[in-house]
Amino acid sequence: MIKSYKTPVYRSKSVQGKPVEKKVLQLYLYMLLISTCACSSLRESSKYQFSEGIYKITATGTTPGRVYVDITEDTLTMYPMVTTTAGIVLDTLNKTVFAIPVERETQAEKAYTFSKPSFDIDVLTIPLKYRPGTAGIPHQLNTSFQGAVYLGVRNDLFRIRYKNTPLRNYRRSFNHFGYSIGFFTGLGSSLINESFTSNQLAYEYDGVVFLNGVAGIIGLNNFTPGLAVGTDHLLDKNRQDWIYQHKPWVGLVFGLNLN
Repeated sequence: MIKSYKTPVYRSKSVQGKPVEKKVLQLYLYMLLISTCACSSLRESSKYQFSEGIYKITATGTTPGRVYVDITEDTLTMYPMVTTTAGIVLDTLNKTVFAIPVERETQAEKAYTFSKPSFDIDVLTIPLKYRPGTAGIPHQLNTSFQGAVYLGVRNDLFRIRYKNTPLRNYRRSFNHFGYSIGFFTGLGSSLINESFTSNQLAYEYDGVVFLNGVAGIIGLNNFTPGLAVGTDHLLDKNRQDWIYQHKPWVGLVFGLNLN
């Protein structure tokens, strides 16, 4: 329980005891950590690795189109997607097969780019949160841990290229870039004290906040940073006095894909 002091202004010490809100937040963060660890193997999904599936292909000097890609260690086979009265089928008679060896003596004639749209489910962490100045308090940069679940739409791009090496040959590389935009919701913590409640409190504590907003995420291979714009809702009785209640903020986010 929160212990109040007779001193009208409390700054130097934290409130003794562990509030119920803090226990709830710790439980939430533990569950988030377990979920993150359990899903770490999902990084090998097609969102990070170029694998068999339906893609939109773009190649130098060709018209973009949808194909089904079957890839092996050194061969890539593309089947055109054809619309018929029975629906969309694979044109197996007009397939395109070309070799993609690990190394080759000459540069490839074309550079192929494959794109794949999908629905995105992520776990987000928000390590940095910028709050504009309000109620006489200057702008703030908060570093308290925040966690959220993110839902959005995503597009992943894969590019097969051959890079020149000092041995005067060309070595294959797969480059991945993805981007996503969507909504998030979650829980976090925020310092609640006299200054942030317009002098209505004589103590300070870490309050639990419900956060939600929109975010844009990019994926560079397995690195997935992004920016978020959101608002916080304090979940206790002091929410009416909290100066940041429902005020917008901008945050740095990192995501881990779950699907």
